[in-house]
Amino acid sequence: MPQAETNPSETAIKNEITFPLDEFYRLAKRPLPMIRPVDRQDVPQPYHSLLVHERDMTSTLSQFHDDEIELKVLSLQNSDGGYYREVLLLAKQDQRPVEYGAIRICLEHFSEPAREAIVSASNPLGQLLHDYQIKYLSRPSRFLAIECDNYIAGLFDCPNRPTLYGRHNTLYNANSGAHLAEIVEILPLN
Repeated sequence: MPQAETNPSETAIKNEITFPLDEFYRLAKRPLPMIRPVDRQDVPQPYHSLLVHERDMTSTLSQFHDDEIELKVLSLQNSDGGYYREVLLLAKQDQRPVEYGAIRICLEHFSEPAREAIVSASNPLGQLLHDYQIKYLSRPSRFLAIECDNYIAGLFDCPNRPTLYGRHNTLYNANSGAHLAEIVEILPLN
């Protein structure tokens, strides 16, 4: 797995729209693509049905694509008490990318077996939440329009660089309220 040379760090001023995606772009010395917030009602279909909800993306994408979802880790870091991953979620049968994302997972709020499964990076976090019967709350805070850059276009194999849509989401433990993860999720054209 590729490793960046330095660790991500939360700064006093954290971008509430792009964090933790901006950390991976910073580490790779790539300019962040143009990202702007959009109102939930302005997210077009099929993005709207895939993004505007309070479920995990793994099960949502699995249902939409009628396929299991696999995880491909592009890079990962441990820093500031967080475990950071830059990932692609893939439809299992044809290995087609169905999401590009960046996630900061607060490992201290997971049991040791769940923490080991997360760090093994063999399954998406949404699958592990179900596997370990972790009750969670999904709270999307922003919906995003992303001007596809060369990097994302390469991941999604979309050379015409369309506007894509995504969301900034936070997961909480439903019982304790502990902050489990912060995620930027970007979907390809379907």
